[in-house]
Amino acid sequence: MLTSFIEGLLCCLTSKSANTVVPVETSELADGYEFVEVKPGRVLRVRHIIPDRPIEEEPSQGASVSCKRKITVYRNGQLFIENLGERASAELRSCQNGQTEPNSTVEVELAESRNSSPPVSLPESRSESVTAGNNGTSETAAAGEAPAAPHPSQSQQPRMRRRKPKRTVVIDCERKISACKGTHSDVVLFFIHGVGGSLDIWRSQLDFFSRLGYEVIAPDLAGHGASSAPQIAAAYTFYALAEDMRIIFKRYAKKRNILIGHSYGVSFCTFLAHEFPDQIQKMVMINGGGPTALEPSLCSIFNLPTCVLHCLSPLLAWSFLKAGFARQGAREKQLLKENNAFNVSSFVLRAMMSGQYWPEGDEVYHAELTVPTLLVHGMHDKFVPVEEDQRMAEILLMAFLKVLEDGSHMVMMECPETINTLLHEFFLWEPATPAPLKKESKTRPETAKAQTDNNKAAAEHATVRPATARQT
Repeated sequence: MLTSFIEGLLCCLTSKSANTVVPVETSELADGYEFVEVKPGRVLRVRHIIPDRPIEEEPSQGASVSCKRKITVYRNGQLFIENLGERASAELRSCQNGQTEPNSTVEVELAESRNSSPPVSLPESRSESVTAGNNGTSETAAAGEAPAAPHPSQSQQPRMRRRKPKRTVVIDCERKISACKGTHSDVVLFFIHGVGGSLDIWRSQLDFFSRLGYEVIAPDLAGHGASSAPQIAAAYTFYALAEDMRIIFKRYAKKRNILIGHSYGVSFCTFLAHEFPDQIQKMVMINGGGPTALEPSLCSIFNLPTCVLHCLSPLLAWSFLKAGFARQGAREKQLLKENNAFNVSSFVLRAMMSGQYWPEGDEVYHAELTVPTLLVHGMHDKFVPVEEDQRMAEILLMAFLKVLEDGSHMVMMECPETINTLLHEFFLWEPATPAPLKKESKTRPETAKAQTDNNKAAAEHATVRPATARQT
């Protein structure tokens, strides 16, 4: 603590950053680690594991899911989502938070704060009540009775006006979802970490899935891990980092790709799923938060000068341990040290937090996604409330939400076996193929054939004697 304070004081006096903004020293330059130059002078460390596949299985055909929904945005900030068709099988619909039917409508408020109300299901249609009232009046009039006078309370109800939508988006596509096994050579897993982390936080997942035969990709964001760290704040905006992830994805992507993101990394997964919808087979969001546009906070500790943040770095590390883990013991401290979690310079940390500006990533942006998504939330997470992940599950078209009671923000490090099993089951999941419809006949084949012969004879008889046919 004293060393950090002295270095911070020297930083303020000399107007130089106390942190040397360079990649973290690493000795892991063995097989599986690559350095990719995404731009001149901008190099990212990537862990790329291609396991040996002695026996390659042919991928299953999977099932085709109809993705149909209408998204309407009104000028008062309301978002109206109408699901027009089958989203998936009954097992997929049951995973939604709420008993919403396939052809239901959902009306929500565009959330600008964390305390936003969840979406609610609306009745079938307001026009049905009006039609029912008209039918009742016409039946009474047809019977010769005078229509009943309206109740005083009914006459005082204000007349509802039709609102003009500000924007309407219609989604109508077919998505084929199939099981992704480690023996399939066309499947690649992409793991993207968040602020202050590194690819090492995925160590348990990378080892587990590579042993199962999956090809895995895990990059270090700029300024994190062993990637290069530019000395300008503009290098850490959302758009700059998203462009890095786009280049990494295009370099390693295959036919079927699965994105796994944690915290801030979920935003980059969402960006890639929107940019490459046909190449993304499935997506996993771990403590990613709600479907709201990113905007840096004006009143944040990370707006302090870099030298002050460096003085506070021990306090920030302790706060991250307290909020990021359900337990704060020697094991959790060792995990932070071994996996380079929250091991980032004060300059990069400040630039990352102030660069989280992404106005396009609102609820409409997320509602347009048709990728099957698994949401994982640690119940003890103090960075992301569970209500935000519930909100995300309600907005997405196909979403599973799993809440782990023993986990917190760094749940993949706290409960690696549980996370690995949960992710693997999701990778192998595919919707049930509906059985083909059979035209059932109420009569036996012999009876149907005899009936056909009788019909032919009757037709010939009708041609000769039309008068008799009319009487019949």
